[in-house]
Amino acid sequence: MSLYLPQRLVQCLAHRKRFRDLPSSLPPPRRVQRKIKAPAISSSEMRRSGARRRLPGDGAFILMGGLRLSHPLYPHLLPAAAGPSCSHSPVALAAAAPQTTRNMLRSIFRFLRSILPAAPARPSVLKNCLPETPRNPVAPSLWRGLQCIAPLMATVEETPEPIPTRIKGHIPEWLSGRLVRTGPGKFEFGKEKYNHWFDGMALLHQFKMENGNVTYKSKFLQSDTYLANSSHDRIMVSEFGTLALPDPCKSLFERFVSKFETPKITDNTSVNYVQYQGDYYISTETNFINKVDLETLERTKKVDWSKVIAVNGATAHPHYDPDGTAYNMGNSYGAHGSCYNIIQIPPQREDGLGELAGARVICSISPAEKMKPSYYHSFGMTKNYIIFIEQPIKMDLWKIVTSKLRGKAFMDGISWQPQYDTRFHVVNKHTGQILPGKFFSKPFVTFHQINAFEDQGCVVIDLCCQDDGETLGIYQLQNLRKSGQGLDEVYNSAARTFPRRFVLPLDAFLDAPTGENLSPLTYSTAKAMRGEDGKIWCCPENLHHEDLEEEGGLEFPQINYSRCNSQRYRFFYGCGFRHLVGDSLIKVDVETKKLKNESAFLLVLDAETFEELGRAEVPVQMPYGFHGIFVPT
Repeated sequence: MSLYLPQRLVQCLAHRKRFRDLPSSLPPPRRVQRKIKAPAISSSEMRRSGARRRLPGDGAFILMGGLRLSHPLYPHLLPAAAGPSCSHSPVALAAAAPQTTRNMLRSIFRFLRSILPAAPARPSVLKNCLPETPRNPVAPSLWRGLQCIAPLMATVEETPEPIPTRIKGHIPEWLSGRLVRTGPGKFEFGKEKYNHWFDGMALLHQFKMENGNVTYKSKFLQSDTYLANSSHDRIMVSEFGTLALPDPCKSLFERFVSKFETPKITDNTSVNYVQYQGDYYISTETNFINKVDLETLERTKKVDWSKVIAVNGATAHPHYDPDGTAYNMGNSYGAHGSCYNIIQIPPQREDGLGELAGARVICSISPAEKMKPSYYHSFGMTKNYIIFIEQPIKMDLWKIVTSKLRGKAFMDGISWQPQYDTRFHVVNKHTGQILPGKFFSKPFVTFHQINAFEDQGCVVIDLCCQDDGETLGIYQLQNLRKSGQGLDEVYNSAARTFPRRFVLPLDAFLDAPTGENLSPLTYSTAKAMRGEDGKIWCCPENLHHEDLEEEGGLEFPQINYSRCNSQRYRFFYGCGFRHLVGDSLIKVDVETKKLKNESAFLLVLDAETFEELGRAEVPVQMPYGFHGIFVPT
């Protein structure tokens, strides 16, 4: 989960700041000190990430065996070198510098003065006219007993050559293809360590199933970030929760100047496999995606979204029409703030054209606050509509742009702000028109949509929801590597995720009676009511019984996509979270709300009966990952 802000935005923001907004650590020039004594820099100060806000999150926030955040928001933008703030002004430093250096520092000082404006005033809090939304407690009960999960978040060696697995039971011979997955697998370079689970280097996994046998292999994605870190044996590029420190061989002055250099954007794509125009890519949420060969797991090309269309990144969860047309969403940033953009990628490209040829933005949506857009990890799609959920996880662009100067990690600019409500935007994907209905709900967070479909003039969208958006910070590696009671306390502080259904009546008239349920669907208890302000307030239906609370909630939902996407459906599957990592597989009947569950393992289940057919044991250590896909032969 990452964010890419172009240098153009940094330059545009330079015109919005005032001298009086400078932080106290950089005094105005009249307080020039002629005698300069460099402050001592401790290793602990240099390694401090400064990330204080916790957010949910692919990359991310909730994972494949149990957390995936998102990666991912995942997570890697303009953070930078940490270290003590300089107690001397750039002008003071210039007094002892040559004339050319003095001129350069004057330019830096003008730049610094201009980029720290006061945050815009908050809009008034929205009022909800509906009765209380069905809410799930943050901790339905206190869970204990998981001693340690640190090995799942530890650096492992890659297994570049296929190795056999030990089969228990029976793997059907008709099951032929590759299960490919990705997730973090390396958490340090030299003596420098990452702070957040989302920061680890992408490790690509392949399970190849053929004639009842299964082989396994894995390789680290040979991204530019991975190669640079490896060659220098230190962290060279900042990630979601970790700042890349300045070169320790540089002088104090050179390290100070480096704060004003354009930061590198990570291409450590560790969230998900996606398909565009017949090619497979590894994606996160920055502007980079890496094209890979599914057989060899080698990277064949790096593609930059911003070189193809006017967006600065895209989600790792696109949707597909039956003809192969892909849809995705990504933000763009400019002089006037940000926009949410819906992207359409044709199913094929003409010979001779480059990757993503023909991609275009079909609709741009303005955020409620231009300089504080919402973070999102995915979106919903029906046969005719795109559903975008603007939720109260806010990305403060001022903080993000200045994170390197402030010595903060990217995630410091993301925060849960429940004073804002959640809004549903519905867009006609054929015309790009934004529907006029203003659909709102009380604040909640969603990272993954289950499914969406149309029925009787309504859009029905099913989501995995949390009532608290402070979860992302929980996935700091220092938390995940606790044991015993300490690990239990981390888990019990996290919000649980449960499936909910919302109904958005597209044909609702502005003159509909206030407080009357506008949903005509008799099979759902979800409500939509017109408020006095003309907004349609949506109250969801819980798609589960209380027994799901005993499973700790559910995340990473999956449906039979090729058959059920955009259609009314009955079953979906997900991971149960009786602790910080998914420890069970759950099948949910959305009509009866009954569950079937099995303890999680690398196994093959009958999708209808949920009975085990067979399992394959891998004789090497595997870290916990995020997402993956099955590609049939």
